Amino acid sequence: MVDDGTISLRGLKQDAKMFDELVFDVNSAYFENHGGYEYAKQFFEETYRLAVKEAGGKQYVLSAVLHADERNKALSEKMGRDVYHYHLHVVYVPVVDKEVKWTKRCKDPALVGTVKEVVKQVSHSKKWPRFKDDNGAWVNSYSLLQDRFFEHMRAAGFTDFERGERGSTAEHLSVLDYKIQQDEARAAALGEVIEDKENAAAVLDKKVEKGQERLSGLQEKISVTKQAASTFSEIEGMAKKTIGGNYQLSPADWKTVSDYAKENIISRGTISDLKKQLKEAKKEIRGLKDAFNRLFEETRLFREAVKLAPKRIKEVIEDVFQKNREQREAARAKRKNKDMER
Repeated sequence: MVDDGTISLRGLKQDAKMFDELVFDVNSAYFENHGGYEYAKQFFEETYRLAVKEAGGKQYVLSAVLHADERNKALSEKMGRDVYHYHLHVVYVPVVDKEVKWTKRCKDPALVGTVKEVVKQVSHSKKWPRFKDDNGAWVNSYSLLQDRFFEHMRAAGFTDFERGERGSTAEHLSVLDYKIQQDEARAAALGEVIEDKENAAAVLDKKVEKGQERLSGLQEKISVTKQAASTFSEIEGMAKKTIGGNYQLSPADWKTVSDYAKENIISRGTISDLKKQLKEAKKEIRGLKDAFNRLFEETRLFREAVKLAPKRIKEVIEDVFQKNREQREAARAKRKNKDMER
């Protein structure tokens, strides 16, 4: 078409978008409730007519393919059979009418500024311009396409489906991108679980360490108590029985007996507290062991995959994180461009 002069690349940068892709879809349950695949073919045949209209003519549509390659897991489990998500991919050349006007070089002054010719120019930005609504907010013209899609299909007799979320900036993901996104989410969730378990284990380690320190101190006290037992007979010998049947101690001996009694009372309370803490620590250890066993089982397939193909798994993980970094950088660049436009 470029060679024939049907379309023009005039004014385009080298990295300008030459092709666009539209993806039309509705909820999978809509098709299942109206006959499944055969109904989906009828639905998207009509959708194709809208796509041709949006592209400006059939000649600008390069391909239109009905996909049924994504299994709807939730609906499949609900209905007890495989249910696939039907959607139409349309690749086309974004073309707009560009008015070429006479310049000041024109010999006839009366023609300057008037339309010399109208060419079919390839332009993604002009095909889908951004504009401000009544509230001054920027709006993407894709959202208006959602309205036209909804209205066109209903007018053609296809009802019972809802319009897409108005104002949504969500973009269609390829099957690979979608799976990577899901894997990233699962990996992030798994990472958080592992981090929580590690933190819990660290806290438990500290508690166990403190418990061991206290137990060590208790053992020392017990050792002292055992050593003191040898002097019990001596303590008993400190008191002298009087004629009235009472026992009499010297001030020094009374202080010794009193100190031992006080230490005994304190030691009993400490031993009781440490036993409770040790019991709680053992309970937490059992809980963490159970959590670790569950986590170990949940990651079994991943660990087996690493054993079978460590290099491939490493490449996939590196690719996932690289893609995540690129997406973040792209998002930052997009925000920066928006700030510059404002």
